[in-house]
Amino acid sequence: MNIELTPEKIKKIVIAAVVVIVAAILIFNCTYQVREQEQAVVLTFGNAKTVSQSGLHFKIPFIQKVEKVDTTIKGISIGYDLETGNTIEDESLMITSDYNFVNVDFFLEYQVSDPILALYASEDPEEILKNIAQSCIRTVVGNSEVDSVLTTGKSEIQTKIKEMISTRLEEQQLGIYLVNITMQDAEPPTTEVMEAFKAVETAKQGKETAINNANKYKNEKMPEAEAKVDQIKQSAEGERQERINEANGQVARFEQLYAEYIKYPAVTKLRMFYEAMEELLPNMEIIIDTGDGNSVQKILPLDSFADIAIDGSDNSEEETQ
Repeated sequence: MNIELTPEKIKKIVIAAVVVIVAAILIFNCTYQVREQEQAVVLTFGNAKTVSQSGLHFKIPFIQKVEKVDTTIKGISIGYDLETGNTIEDESLMITSDYNFVNVDFFLEYQVSDPILALYASEDPEEILKNIAQSCIRTVVGNSEVDSVLTTGKSEIQTKIKEMISTRLEEQQLGIYLVNITMQDAEPPTTEVMEAFKAVETAKQGKETAINNANKYKNEKMPEAEAKVDQIKQSAEGERQERINEANGQVARFEQLYAEYIKYPAVTKLRMFYEAMEELLPNMEIIIDTGDGNSVQKILPLDSFADIAIDGSDNSEEETQ
């Protein structure tokens, strides 16, 4: 049986095929399936409006878009690689409150609590969670003693870290919450790290010793220096007062001399001359030179002349009497 395909029939077949394809596309875009452990965020014109649970749902083609979010519990390792199990020392090495180093590994579990916030509140909520967890872990371990970290205090440390992380997540509003955090392992660090730590502690003790010695030396020398300063001040003050008194005395003497000079100028001048000579002559020596280039014939001490002058004056007075 031969079927003749006329242009009209071919046109109808093509139209029918297009209609079927368009209908299939529309039907496919009108429905979406949400599996268990998933939630779907429905966006209308790019705005997140509703969240769908598991099951078959309908949406408006080309107007609404669906973003699915995995709501299963996920895990993050801190201090070690989850695939290989190798230690990541930058994350695991911590210092306790009693200045000891420990290697501590943690595993935390989290789950999506708000799909819209989990999708659009931050670019990478898991990375932010890991940074928050590391900060809280270091804070709690840093406030704990090494014995608690290594032995009996693990449960208490885990509880404190969980509470701190949960509080921070509520403040950040990332759309995820912490399910649990577990301290996997805690052990002292390698020998190289311990040696470096001992070197640091030795340097720190040396610093404290040097500071204590310097303070001791300062405490010993400060009273002595203060006493010297006080002594110098007192000496300077005494010398200052002495010079002031001397200057005042000189001024008073000069004023007395001036008053006498006004009354008897000639007598006062002669008296001042004699007083000056009395001070100068006892320390003077007279050298007589003939002037012909020969050596000095005689050195005459002035003391004898002074004595003669005194004796002569005395004799003259007696003769006068």
